[in-house]
Amino acid sequence: QVQLVESGGGLVQAGDSLTLSCAASGRTFRKWTMGWFRQVSGKEREFVAAIAWSDGRDYYSESLKGRFTTSRDNANNTVYLQMNSLKPEDTAVYYCAAALYGRPLTPRGYDYWGQGTQVTVSS
Repeated sequence: QVQLVESGGGLVQAGDSLTLSCAASGRTFRKWTMGWFRQVSGKEREFVAAIAWSDGRDYYSESLKGRFTTSRDNANNTVYLQMNSLKPEDTAVYYCAAALYGRPLTPRGYDYWGQGTQVTVSS
């Protein structure tokens, strides 16, 4: 069984930075891809970023590239999402997810999901 636990969400002001963490446990996953998604109530889940455990290559939503950075800590089985210059429109529930195959950029490609963490950016 795979468990993904996000942390680090909260209430911040516009322009602030925030780092989310996703701790993974259970099955080995060195060949997996870890993704970050976000969702606003009533809207579809949106791709934010992804990183491959094996080689660390990262992928980003074009609209967020430059402000958001994902990284991994192999020793601690944790991935991070560093979010800078936050805007009110970044307010959402942020999820991390694990994909067993490939390097998908859509929710459909992911097999395991965390419970989500709320990020609220005030203006």
